[in-house]
Amino acid sequence: MVALSDRKIEIVRTLVQSAPDKIVGGLQRALAETGGDTVLASVRQLVEAEARDRLLRNAVFQPVVPLCVGPSSSNGGSDPHSLVFPAQALTYVWRGLKATASPEMAAVAAATAAIEKAVATEQRVPDPSTAYNAVVKLAAEGLRAAEQRDFKTAAEICERARPGAADALAACLDITPIVRRTLPRLAEWVAQTGDETSAPARLAYKDSVAIAEDAGPRFFEMLAAQLTPPWMVLRIISAIMDKPTERYLADSELGGFPERVMAEIDDALKAISKLDLDGGPDAGRAAGQLVELITRQTDELEGCIELTRDHGWGHRIVGQKKTLANLVEARLREAEKLTTAALPMQSSGFARPRKTGPKLDEPPEPRSVRRAMTLLTLAHEIRLCANYGGFSAMHAKVTEKLAALADHYVEEVLGDLRNGDVANVANAHAFLKIAADVVGLTRDEKAAELVRRRAASACAPPSDSPIVLDA
Repeated sequence: MVALSDRKIEIVRTLVQSAPDKIVGGLQRALAETGGDTVLASVRQLVEAEARDRLLRNAVFQPVVPLCVGPSSSNGGSDPHSLVFPAQALTYVWRGLKATASPEMAAVAAATAAIEKAVATEQRVPDPSTAYNAVVKLAAEGLRAAEQRDFKTAAEICERARPGAADALAACLDITPIVRRTLPRLAEWVAQTGDETSAPARLAYKDSVAIAEDAGPRFFEMLAAQLTPPWMVLRIISAIMDKPTERYLADSELGGFPERVMAEIDDALKAISKLDLDGGPDAGRAAGQLVELITRQTDELEGCIELTRDHGWGHRIVGQKKTLANLVEARLREAEKLTTAALPMQSSGFARPRKTGPKLDEPPEPRSVRRAMTLLTLAHEIRLCANYGGFSAMHAKVTEKLAALADHYVEEVLGDLRNGDVANVANAHAFLKIAADVVGLTRDEKAAELVRRRAASACAPPSDSPIVLDA
């Protein structure tokens, strides 16, 4: 098979170099098995070289890489409320370094090779920070000067996304060595509180503002970008500031962090209020995850800041928690009505009081079932956060009632099947499957599986006289 021409290889190289990291990684995995295919082998070598180069670049710029978002993201680096930059800018900064800092880049490559050798031989891994930080310093200088072609392009890309973004990226590069030093301890700082956390975190913060008086917010933005979820940085802010009062934090340059979290809570509350009941279990699960997220975020805000309930942030958070509880309780009441509609009952006979039983003459109504499952999935998803969200009593009441309803319904249908009172066995089986799903979401999957086995046994035709179920 003929290999690609140099012109085509150059086209492929340009496409690969401009692709996001995830795409390059996917190409690398896809081409790993190409073997001796001449055409694909040349492409594989090109992709592997690019992937290695990006690993090195991302290691050098580790503290700022999460801030460099791709063009397909929600803001592409143009959101004025977030410290983010176009991913392409970092690509051109790296090219600029290759063109202007050969000795420093060679030192970076040597440091990385030493790490790989130490890992392979199970020896102590050397610290590459000195080599990496030297290159980062040159990157900041090149970006500010914007004289070399690639650095100039990087600055222009930043400025197109947001005026002043080039200087902001350079400022982030200035404190990258300090942030890099904190990364190995970041998980410990978030998980623990006390002097062991606050002292080193406070020292790193002071080192940052010693470089630039306005570096504080950038320092925390860079830490937040390394955390999942990012708003866990509130714990580090609280540790450094000794759990600040609402007024003190709001008046400081860091007041935007809790404001952003509260804005996220407002957005999540709106999404829950607009829940599409016809969306099925996936929609219910997504809404339930938002409910859990809100309870975690409000708990974090209350734990990290000294709040007052009567005004300001404290009053706002109290209102958000009340809104959440009202929304959830309304959905739970609705779940009760919709589940009853999905498992319909009917009255029979003329005795007083009339006997009620499952209505099995018609198949389940798909829309009613889907809407019920949407809200039952929501209820199941929030079972662990109900106590923290302030709606545990309603949640327990509704789920227990629906579990009992499903249990009663199952026994009624099975009794009718045993007595031969069911004209359409297929309908009975379909309703039993729905009841089993209700049991699974209100009790547990083990109980649901028991219902399914009983349903399969009760609806199976006798072996000596097979019957044909209606469609």
